[in-house]
Amino acid sequence: MTEQSTAQPTQHPVLEDFPAHSHDKLRYGDTDRQGHVNNAVFSTLLETGRVELLHPAGGASMNDEGASWVIVRIELDLVGEITWPGSIDIGTRVEKVGRSSVTMQQGLFQAGRPVARATTVIVQMDDETRGSRALSEQLAERFRALQG
Repeated sequence: MTEQSTAQPTQHPVLEDFPAHSHDKLRYGDTDRQGHVNNAVFSTLLETGRVELLHPAGGASMNDEGASWVIVRIELDLVGEITWPGSIDIGTRVEKVGRSSVTMQQGLFQAGRPVARATTVIVQMDDETRGSRALSEQLAERFRALQG
């Protein structure tokens, strides 16, 4: 007798599932020996999405005065190959707002095809004490508005 798997197939998000969108151009130098984009570049692409959400052009940064962000956890699932030349669309949303932390979910897409998904936890750090700092209620509300 053989066992049958009861695991459900993983549902890949689509770009429209994310309230914040960014994009990045792929460079020839991003490729590896196999001719596809190196897996280390995936983290750089995710960074583009996070930074554009945290520091929007022409808008107020998403941190309290005298504080900045540090990453404490990244979970990255590579679900498809990225090929050069081309570009990547990056979707970002807030999953959870904690006392001093924010959990983000992101997706990378090439030509509409999902190629990676990630969960990142960032913590607001006090620039002077270098320890975690609770989010102001105003900042927490701004992040809640980005929950998907």
